[in-house]
Amino acid sequence: MRTFHIGGVHPRDNKQFSALQRITECPLPKQAIIPLVQHIGAPTQPVVEAGAKVKVGELLAKAGGFVSANICSPVSGTVTKIGEWKDAWGAPGQAIYIDVEGDEWLPEIDRSDKLENQCTLEPKAIIDKIAAAGIVGLGGACFPTHVKLLPPPGKKAEVLIVNGVECEPYLTCDHQLMLEHGEEIIVGIKILMKALQVDRAIIGIENNKPDAIEHMTKLANAQLGIEVMPLKLRYPQGGEKQLIDACIGRQVPSGALPIEVGAVVDNVATIFAIYEAVQKNKPLISRVMTVTGKNVAKPGNYSVRFGTPIEQVIEFAGGIPMNTGKIIGGGPMMGRAMDHIEDMPAYKRLSGLLFLDAAECERAEEENCIRCGKCVQACPMGLEPYLLSRLQELEMWDELEKHDIMDCIDCGCCVFTCPAHRRLLDHIRLGKAKVGSILRERAAAAAAEKK
Repeated sequence: MRTFHIGGVHPRDNKQFSALQRITECPLPKQAIIPLVQHIGAPTQPVVEAGAKVKVGELLAKAGGFVSANICSPVSGTVTKIGEWKDAWGAPGQAIYIDVEGDEWLPEIDRSDKLENQCTLEPKAIIDKIAAAGIVGLGGACFPTHVKLLPPPGKKAEVLIVNGVECEPYLTCDHQLMLEHGEEIIVGIKILMKALQVDRAIIGIENNKPDAIEHMTKLANAQLGIEVMPLKLRYPQGGEKQLIDACIGRQVPSGALPIEVGAVVDNVATIFAIYEAVQKNKPLISRVMTVTGKNVAKPGNYSVRFGTPIEQVIEFAGGIPMNTGKIIGGGPMMGRAMDHIEDMPAYKRLSGLLFLDAAECERAEEENCIRCGKCVQACPMGLEPYLLSRLQELEMWDELEKHDIMDCIDCGCCVFTCPAHRRLLDHIRLGKAKVGSILRERAAAAAAEKK
C-alpha cells in the first residue's frame, strides 16, 4: 500500500469518539462575529457599515489582494459594528458583528437537496465563481482556492489530487462528509478537473476508513479519469507534499509549490464547497467540524455557520467536560491550545474542537538532547529539528534560513518522537516567524529598489 517516503509517525488515531456520527446542524447564534482574516494572504476589506441589513450569502468583505478571499454573510440580520477583536490565541484583528434576525437567504442560492451534476460553465467562469464564493482550503492551510487554479505562466496542472486522508488524530469531519456527500464531492471533482483542464484525478484515503474507500470507489468507478487510492496509515499523510509523494511518487522541491510537479491538491471539504458554490450559488458560509474528546458528552460532526460563538457549539455538544485541561482548536498534532473561548467564533480554518483532560495535556519535564536522531528520522520534510531548535535559541537567523526552516510544515512529528520531551516545535515556530519576517523585509526592499 502506498505512502510517502520520508519520515512520519503513527500516533493513536482516537477517532472512535466521533466516527460515524452523522452531521448535525448547529443552531444559529443570536449574534455572529465574523473575523476579517480567515485565510492566508491579505486581509479582506469590509463593504458593509454599521446599520446595514444583510442576508445569508451577501458579500460582507471583499478580497484585499490576489492572495485573499471574499467573506460572505453566514447569517441574516443587522450589522451592529465593525470593531477590534482578538482570536483565541491573542492575535489582534477586526471583526464584523451581526445581530441575527431570522434566516433570510439571497434568492439565487439553491437550498434544495437535488444533486446538480451537469456544469456547463467554461474554466474561467468556474474559477470566478469559486473566487466570488470566498472558498479557501478547508484542510487547515486556508489558502484561497481560486489562486491554486491559476498556475503561473509556463506551469500546467497534470493531475488533481483529492485529500480524503484526514490523518490528524480525533478528527472525523472529512470522513463523515465523504459518507454523506460523496456524490456532491464527485461532481465537485469533475468541476475542478474542468477548471484545471486535466483528465486525471486521484482521491487519496487512508486505510482506516474502509467504508469511505468503498463508497467513494463505487462512485468514482462510474466516472472517467477519477480513481480512489487507499493509502497506508501514516501521519502526516494528509500534508500536501506528502500526499503528492504517496499518490504519484513525485517530490516537490524545497520552497516550491505542487504545481512544479504538475499537481493541484484540494481537500474533500473544499471540493464539497466548490460543488455548492458552482452548482448551487452558495458561498462558503459554514463548514463541518468535529467536537470530540474522551469525556465529551455528545462528540460528533457538526455543521456550523461561521460566526457562531464557540461557547454555543460547545454547549450544543454537551458542555465543557469536567477536569478539562485544554481546549484545542483542530487536532492534537497541528492544532493549538486556545487561550480563551469568549467571543471566539467558528470560522473557515477551524476544523475541530478537542477537549483534553488535565492528565492528557500535562507536558513531561524537558531533558537534555542526546542527539539520538529520532526527530530527524521522523521529519517528513527531511529537516533536522534538533538543530533548528538550537539555532533559534541562539538567534542564528541566517543559519536557520540556510537549513530550510521555512520548509517545516508544523506537523509535530519531531515532538511526538522525542524521548527527551524537547520543545522542538515551539522553537521552530518562533524561528519560522522571525525568518519569515526577514524574508518579507528583504523582498520589500528588493521591490523598492526596482522602482
